[in-house]
Amino acid sequence: MRAIEPHAQIVLIENAPGSAEDVATPAQAAAVRRSLGLDPAAPVVLYTGTFEAYQGLDVLFDAMAIVQRTKAGARLVLAGGKPDQVERARAQARAAGIDAVTIFAGERPASEIPAYLLAADALVSPRSRGTNTPLKIYQYLRSGKPIVATRLLTHTQVLSDETAILTAATPQAFADGIVAALSDVDRAAAIGRRARDLAETKYSYEAYVERTRQAYDALAGDPDQRRPVPVSSVAVEPHAHKKT
Repeated sequence: MRAIEPHAQIVLIENAPGSAEDVATPAQAAAVRRSLGLDPAAPVVLYTGTFEAYQGLDVLFDAMAIVQRTKAGARLVLAGGKPDQVERARAQARAAGIDAVTIFAGERPASEIPAYLLAADALVSPRSRGTNTPLKIYQYLRSGKPIVATRLLTHTQVLSDETAILTAATPQAFADGIVAALSDVDRAAAIGRRARDLAETKYSYEAYVERTRQAYDALAGDPDQRRPVPVSSVAVEPHAHKKT
């Protein structure tokens, strides 16, 4: 935007407002576990979103193979993927030696995702490249569960070491992050609390409305100075790609 208009007033509006649908109950979470055939006590690592190559599922599968060495009871659940993508992912999981501990739930209605998040012990986003923030990150934050994500711009423009366990985009590093989320209960809980606090302040519905108001005010001009701001110098940039 600066290259187009050096003096533009830029308002960044993250596409992240929550809604009542983001709230799930323990009963709904328990129902998800039952529907997937999960032991109530099994540690669950959850991935939600598309199965595109940039999502880093290959890193996730290889990482889970490493996690199994110390957390044999852990299960990986993936909610997302079109049927043909799921079949390819199954083959990848099988090649990584984790097919017995991996559950593919397929694409789920948006209304079900909060219950999946609540049913999990750790939420993962293993992206291997990209700059846009996955929409799922905002929903992950609101869940209050520990997030394990790769230390790339696609994540770090929203997440920090205070609100997530950030790792290098390698199987070993990502596995270490997952094990930390499952093993260090106090750290995981603290990260989850800070993540939820961030969602409720910077990425709340109120914050979304306020930034939208700022953009409209800029377009309408400063009422105090009665000096209109040229429309060409106001830029509103959605911060998240539509894909999760």
